[in-house]
Amino acid sequence: MKNKELFQGVIASFFASSSTIIFILIYFSEEPIEHAISSLFQQKKLGGLISIGALINLPLFFLGMHKRKINFAKGVMITSIIIVLMVGTLKII
Repeated sequence: MKNKELFQGVIASFFASSSTIIFILIYFSEEPIEHAISSLFQQKKLGGLISIGALINLPLFFLGMHKRKINFAKGVMITSIIIVLMVGTLKII
């Protein structure tokens, strides 16, 4: 049961962040998503977009805490830490 909730938190957080990033790209970019991502990478702004997309994890985390689903909230936190490491890596590159 614990591992199932943890896995659900990781998956929910990953899909929420990814869908937010895709929504932002579709809404603000006139070119295809692949070109927009490569353009943002070349401009060194991809990390900022990923950070904005990860803001959706805050309500997910607090919802898990409020519903007393601690393992779900841990899964969201794990995904958030992975996103922080990705953004840090992109800033170094």
